[in-house]
Amino acid sequence: MLEAIVNTARRAAPAALAVESLGKRVPLPAGDLVILKDVTFTIAPGETVAVVGASGSGKSTLLSLLAGLDVPSTGCVLLDGTGLSTLDEDGRARVRGEKVGFVFQNFQLLPSLTALENVMLPLELRGDADAETPARAILQRVRLGERLAHYPRQLSGGEQQRVALARAFVARPGLLFADEPTGNLDTHTGAAIIGLLFELNAQSGTTLVLVTHDEALASRCGRRLRLDGGRLVGDEPIGT
Repeated sequence: MLEAIVNTARRAAPAALAVESLGKRVPLPAGDLVILKDVTFTIAPGETVAVVGASGSGKSTLLSLLAGLDVPSTGCVLLDGTGLSTLDEDGRARVRGEKVGFVFQNFQLLPSLTALENVMLPLELRGDADAETPARAILQRVRLGERLAHYPRQLSGGEQQRVALARAFVARPGLLFADEPTGNLDTHTGAAIIGLLFELNAQSGTTLVLVTHDEALASRCGRRLRLDGGRLVGDEPIGT
């Protein structure tokens, strides 16, 4: 059944993400805990999509499944035509390295690396011959050209998130996942980071999936997916 779903999706129009009958449950002594149930949608290349919902609605679990960080209990995810459920953990990691960028709420910079080294890392892991030149260039674009040798502990929260943005975009991913990217920032700094995120995204033509509880932030996207109790209860364009 899963193979048939994957083959059908592949024959359809190309999608950055295709999600079919996605479900996630966790077995507990008292019975299964259903986190996601029967979620289906597609995201076209270049779309900007916000995933919204209350705490506990399944947003973070959905993001983990979309990125292949976790595997579904039912259904499938196709990322740029690749069925993630058909791959082992190493295969999913390889797809992420080639096609996906991440921006997290808590920055997730490596504390032992400088800003420049953090941004170089995905290019080095990919095997690029020259990781330093593009890393320097994108750090200049996010206005951190004078902070290349600073370690995360020497940077403010906003500066750390700018390093994280540079790291996410430096490998030119086709798909970017942003998980509550302003959650640890004050309002003013958060607004600046979001402006920079959408600026870089527009310049790169990246498909953006933004998980947030902030409706104002979600309204910056072109489309909104709403989760409630693990179900997709809304899928609508924004601003029309």
